[in-house]
Amino acid sequence: MVTVERSTILEHPIDEAWTVLRDFNGHDRWHPAIAESQIERGRPADTVGCVRRFRLEDGSVLREQLLELSDIETAYSYCLLDTPIPIFNYVSRVRLLPVTDGDRTYWHWRGRFDTRPGEAAALAALVGDAIYQAGFDAIRSHLAGARA
Repeated sequence: MVTVERSTILEHPIDEAWTVLRDFNGHDRWHPAIAESQIERGRPADTVGCVRRFRLEDGSVLREQLLELSDIETAYSYCLLDTPIPIFNYVSRVRLLPVTDGDRTYWHWRGRFDTRPGEAAALAALVGDAIYQAGFDAIRSHLAGARA
């Protein structure tokens, strides 16, 4: 099993960051890889079990299911149901914690998955860089724009 973990500090209070990140269908508004997203069957985006179907900028279509959402823990987890790349059994967890020194936010993003032999390093780099790190960078810009 491959594990990818990334973390960062956001220069924004946890409430600001959580308001954006807890929206399971809102990633098309801030993540640069996501062209459009919708929750299947018209379910609310904060309902555990809902499925988001989204299209990447390159035209690929993916489906993910919300497994957990906790406002108390400022965390959610989700799994990948359908993807065109050879990632199997993908489960990810996003967790925010307050950094009281400066009213900032610690963001931890971890994913685990299986893949075909010989592809682990390349796919770990793809997830870590093109998804997680790109998301960190994009949220910074998005939150800064919201403040302006």
